[in-house]
Amino acid sequence: MTENEPVRQKKKIALVANSAWSVYNFRLDLIRHLIPHYHVLVIAPSDEFTIELTREGCGFLDIEFNNRSENPFQDYALYRSLKRIYREQKPDFIFHYVIKPNIYGSLAAAACGIESVAVVTGLGYAFARQNWLNKTVSYLYKRALKRTKEVWFLNKEDAEIFIQRKLVDGLKVKILPGEGINPEHFAPAFRPVARTKAFQFLMSTRLLKSKGVRIYVDAARILLKRNRDIRFELIGFFEEHHPDSITEADIRYWQRKGVIHYSGFAKDVRPFLRQADCLVFPSFYSEGVPRCLMEAAAMEIPIITSLNRGCKEVVESGVNGYLCAVNDAEDLARKMEAMILLSATERAAMGKKGRELVVAKFDVQKILVEYDRALAHI
Repeated sequence: MTENEPVRQKKKIALVANSAWSVYNFRLDLIRHLIPHYHVLVIAPSDEFTIELTREGCGFLDIEFNNRSENPFQDYALYRSLKRIYREQKPDFIFHYVIKPNIYGSLAAAACGIESVAVVTGLGYAFARQNWLNKTVSYLYKRALKRTKEVWFLNKEDAEIFIQRKLVDGLKVKILPGEGINPEHFAPAFRPVARTKAFQFLMSTRLLKSKGVRIYVDAARILLKRNRDIRFELIGFFEEHHPDSITEADIRYWQRKGVIHYSGFAKDVRPFLRQADCLVFPSFYSEGVPRCLMEAAAMEIPIITSLNRGCKEVVESGVNGYLCAVNDAEDLARKMEAMILLSATERAAMGKKGRELVVAKFDVQKILVEYDRALAHI
């Protein structure tokens, strides 16, 4: 650079989501990739992970919105708040995640003349049944996605639903292999770890019924009746005000009956995965590609999950785990028993195949290439 050559001003990239936790948990590798080249601004409701994001070098703006609200007046307030922030902050490009930022953020960005990408991380609760909420969200998505530069999906089935319903122009669609996983961070344990003698299953999830928590508990009851030496571990956080939430009373009851061991929310899931013989995730939620499955597979843990969109992307049945019928505790119990009956050598071989699959298909570097492509022109 010559003495008189102007210093290139960094462009500003905004990431808009429903919580600081979700940005930190799902997109930390993205942030670390962008920070050297861009000013990164996270716009989300603040929580305990806000400080972690600012330590990484992000700007952070707290925005109040209830992602579970079905009140149109509150949603209009979110649109106005985002439009005001975009006009004040003047980001050069915006990535929106999950339903309300995808809808109201995309509309606000268009009103301000700012290019944006909507990342559909899963269809979620609103698409679980055909009702007025589904129709309302579909209508709003159709309006909002007309105004985006691109729309990214994490699995092919979600994209096909949006295209078939004419909610998005197929030419705008890009299908990503999930949001990616860092296989160096989620690496297998190379030294033996001290652990219980009991065969240990682990479920790591948001504590929602549709994530399959009750199915996991029912399958645990079935297996415990056979007097097997098994431990059923559960980690995850409650979602207050979510209509599909498991209650704290449910968890206390299951623990009191000796069915499960609940260890609360884990900021770092790796110590729990190192203790596990198998990860179980019997979701019937409209998933993108569940991160818990990628984490377990990357750490060479065999998986049992449901034959559900997104979930089945991470498991080749009989190769790195088993697929069970959706919403079927008895079939889940059968697959869990089959996993117990494998030898340690057979389970280790499954784990290695799972890591090979994740590295080949879901390495976060593949996702970062797409972000670079989207930002190349700004």
